[in-house]
This record gives sequence, C-alpha cells and structure tokens, in this order.
Amino acid sequence: MFQLISRILQKSVQSMSNCLLCGIDQQQYHSLCNDCWGHLPWLKQHIIRHEQQILCAHHYQFPIDRVILTYKYEQQLQYQNLLAHSLLNLRLPKVQAIVPMPISTQRLADRGYNQMLIIAKIMAKELNIPVWQPINREAQHSQKGLSRIERIENIENQFQIISTERRKYKKVLIIDDVVTTGSSIHALIQALNKLGCQQIYSACIAAAD
Repeated sequence: MFQLISRILQKSVQSMSNCLLCGIDQQQYHSLCNDCWGHLPWLKQHIIRHEQQILCAHHYQFPIDRVILTYKYEQQLQYQNLLAHSLLNLRLPKVQAIVPMPISTQRLADRGYNQMLIIAKIMAKELNIPVWQPINREAQHSQKGLSRIERIENIENQFQIISTERRKYKKVLIIDDVVTTGSSIHALIQALNKLGCQQIYSACIAAAD
C-alpha cells in the first residue's frame, strides 16, 4: 500500500515538473517530456566488442553524452531515472542478478558514488532481482604507451574477486555507462566466469565509436 501511494505521489510531482532537457514541457517519460524522450539518440542494438555482444540503448551523441558526463562527474543525480530507464527500455534478458561496473576505491572517494550502482538499484527494484557486487576494482592506472595485449592484461588485473562473497548466481547482467573498446566489460566477464557464472549478459547506456 505504501509503495502504491509513493508511486502516485511521485507521478504527481513529475506531472508538475518541467522536462530536464528542454525545461519547457512537463515531464512524461522518466524526467523528460514526450518529444525529448523520443528524440534521444536511440540505438537499441547489440554491438560486438572482444567477441562479446553488448546491448546498447543509445549512440554516444548529444544530449545523452552530456547527460552521462554531468551525472557521472558533476553529481547531477537528477538524471538517474532517465539513464536507468534507458536501459529498462531495452529487451533485457531474464537474469538472476544485476552487476554494476565496479570502480576503484580511489575513484569512489573522489566522486563520492558509483554512478552505475545507483542505476543498478533502480533497475533491480523494477525487475525484482538483487544487485550483486562480488568483484572489487583495484586502482585504475594509465594505459598510455601500452600495447593492446598489455592494455588488456592491465585491465584484467584490476578486477579482484571478493573472497567473503557467499552469494552465487549463474545468469547475470553487467551494466555500464559508456562502451568504447569493451575492455572493462571483457575483464569483468573473465572474473565472473571464475565465480561460476554460466550466462553473462552486458548492457550499456551508450556506445561510442
């Protein structure tokens, strides 16, 4: 009953709020008006990186590129609903848990939050599945001057299994914000394989060229 009342109140507030992008029309779709939601740079397709299929919601183009950057680096958390529902708008596979892309302890301290964990929690609530974080990420070092193989090894070494994690899931969904080379997703998949995951899917908010 409380959840129903909360949703009704949330929709009432949204109906009185202006679109986060144009600032003119009222919010209708996850903090945006109808026109702005429809004119986002939708992709809704799989791309291939490291022989891994990654389902992507958008092209990394305006305005979604600016939204991601301000959400990620400028603490503009009002965009979390828009970004979460961009992923929820995809035909996602049925899985047992969501795995947000980990960030290092240093980056967490600098930023104050893991941007993908916030989105994962919204998605997990909608899909009625848990968020699973069985992997830590060590300090992320510069890739400058490294060969392709050295870059891959460098990233793979960043992901470390949490030995105290007791939960196990066989079918999981990795989520990330922007995919370029796909190296981080590839490395996270390798770590999850060691935990016994048998079906690992990946979804990203935007795909960069």
